Amino acid sequence: MIPIKSEREIERMREAGRAAALVLDRICGMVRPGVSTGEIDRAAGEHMKELGCTSAFLGYRGFPGQICISVNEEVVHGIGGARRIQYGDVVKLDVGVIKGGWVGDNARTVGAGALDPSLQRLLQVTQQALMTAVRYAVAGRRLGDMCAAIEEEVLGAGYSVVKEFVGHGVGRKLHEEPQIPNYGRRGTGPKLKPGMTLAIEPMVNLGAEGVKVLSDKWTVVTMDGKPSAHFEHTVLVTGGEPEILTLLPVEAGAAGN
Repeated sequence: MIPIKSEREIERMREAGRAAALVLDRICGMVRPGVSTGEIDRAAGEHMKELGCTSAFLGYRGFPGQICISVNEEVVHGIGGARRIQYGDVVKLDVGVIKGGWVGDNARTVGAGALDPSLQRLLQVTQQALMTAVRYAVAGRRLGDMCAAIEEEVLGAGYSVVKEFVGHGVGRKLHEEPQIPNYGRRGTGPKLKPGMTLAIEPMVNLGAEGVKVLSDKWTVVTMDGKPSAHFEHTVLVTGGEPEILTLLPVEAGAAGN
């Protein structure tokens, strides 16, 4: 069963989403050559404390970090540590927070300094695939329509989607129904209904789709060693236009104009 949130629960989700967006934005500003991934992870924990929330990832199934921070060929679930970011690195930051018992989940990929044009295009296509998917978060649409739209956009640009890891419903728990693959077939899957909250997160590889998990049991990397990109928003299905719950306040205001 896909949980349907009440108006009161949706407001709590908005608060959690705003907190997650603020933390993500702050740590994205830290990405530069010479900064360690551990420094960014610790800063994320401090920002969460300031905002009255906690990490939805720390301790989840034993995960040791405040956030997931994945560099270059690392796709998702990277762990902050001693590694120092290098000029030209592609850095994926995934932030999930718990505020008032509800989860906000979002991710962004940023470059450390100027990126090679091929990598900049990878980021642009992945972010656009996310925004295309958001437009399908409409009551009455099939979930498969959204999943297929992501795959079509990514493959059309010459990239591949990661299939082993998927988006998901989100609410009181970090992972709720439904699973949201970044591939699929139109006209299939459950119908979306107002009150559903979805964590939509395209994971896109520059090369082949294959991935593997490293010996730390968490970090996912591309099989061919080529870079990957990851963007994510928590999105509310309404009776009208979808509402992105993890927009920064200034972005949300602009979206409403």
